Amino acid sequence: MQLFNWPNLISLARLLSAPLVFDLILTSRFQLAFWIFLVAAISDGVDGFLARHLKSRTKVGSILDPLADKTLLVGSYLALGICGIIPSWLVTIVIFRDVMIIGGAIFLFVLAKPIEIQPLWISKINTACQILFMVMILIIGAFNLGFDPLFISLGQWCVGGVTLCSGAAYVIVWVQTMVKPSGPLM
Repeated sequence: MQLFNWPNLISLARLLSAPLVFDLILTSRFQLAFWIFLVAAISDGVDGFLARHLKSRTKVGSILDPLADKTLLVGSYLALGICGIIPSWLVTIVIFRDVMIIGGAIFLFVLAKPIEIQPLWISKINTACQILFMVMILIIGAFNLGFDPLFISLGQWCVGGVTLCSGAAYVIVWVQTMVKPSGPLM
């Protein structure tokens, strides 16, 4: 098993950037938080591109990449929620969805119905929406821009709605997995 390749190292760097971004947001250093978050967000596409084109997909990478994404996003949303920049209902939805996904995977594993970790198309849209909204909020803080409150509110509701839809889609997949026969019992 190849542990250290370029895609995995990029994912690891993104994972390690999460606590830094969290701290920078909490200490109102939005410009640095914005730039680090932006590089980390771009690295998400870069590591996937490299894994495909260098034919270096690994089991470690299939776990490390989504873990890095979730850690960066959840930490950033939590920090903005703690600072009162985004509403608590949005922070709750973002965190609950990711906890639910991890809990569901563990639950299916315990039931001896493990599923291969494959992101759903709605999950990819969800991640993109969460990243774009986070970048927008960090830009506002970093460069003292005044965005229309209606625009920000629409962004919040969009992220919240897509996050709820993504969570519901995973629940549907889990229910379908649970009702499938497991094969002959010995």
